[in-house]
Amino acid sequence: MTYDDIRTSIDGPVLTITIDRPEAGNKFRHQTCLELFDALQKFRLDQRLRAAVLTGAGDKFFCIGGEHDPVTSLDQSQVLPIIDVYQAIDTVPKPIVAAVNGFAVGGGNVLHTVCDLSIAAETAVFRQVGPMVGSFDAGYGSWYLEDTIGRKRAKEMWFLNRKYTAAQALDMGLVNEVVPPAELAARAAEVAAEITTRSPLALAGMKGAFSARHNGVSGQARMAHDQQLSLYLQTKEAHEMSASFGERRRPDTESFWS
Repeated sequence: MTYDDIRTSIDGPVLTITIDRPEAGNKFRHQTCLELFDALQKFRLDQRLRAAVLTGAGDKFFCIGGEHDPVTSLDQSQVLPIIDVYQAIDTVPKPIVAAVNGFAVGGGNVLHTVCDLSIAAETAVFRQVGPMVGSFDAGYGSWYLEDTIGRKRAKEMWFLNRKYTAAQALDMGLVNEVVPPAELAARAAEVAAEITTRSPLALAGMKGAFSARHNGVSGQARMAHDQQLSLYLQTKEAHEMSASFGERRRPDTESFWS
């Protein structure tokens, strides 16, 4: 797939995905969502890649939400496929670090919230504006925000639509670190690189566990299938059960532990 709205780059085991629409506030439109989803699926399947950084182009906007194109909306029902992107970020068994380089507003605030870690530039601004513009995100935008900063703060963001500085975001737990703007890209890459020194299987298991809390069977399936099943298939038990079935004989259960 050729990308028009995003850019990707690879540095060793770290993938960087950049929303590249600074002239439009790095808003995501239908095409942006499709490209982000495609890049995340490729990230999931590429065994060479162990962590990712998600950011926005330029120094003013991380992402200020969705852009509804009246032409594409005619056959796409007025809503963007951004939930597919949120779900992909949440369920890919590899950590994703958001490098918030500017305004993270509306869907952009949700976008960094669903990432595993968020590092913000000192100039970043965070805001939810849905009720001011006749929109809302009563899914990832409410559940994950409440988990991250608490029920009262999440309602404050959604009901009062205030702007929050990077320092305030750090104080309320919305981001993990705040750094000078010139240091953001390097720091995010450094954190992602540090993550790649950890056990991929352990990280995948933990990410699946966090995901399972909200995603139920989907999150549990990721743990059971992607991690536990891959380990089980290497055991003597799995080999003997498969062999006995193929040879049409009773399995030698004593061999499981020998």
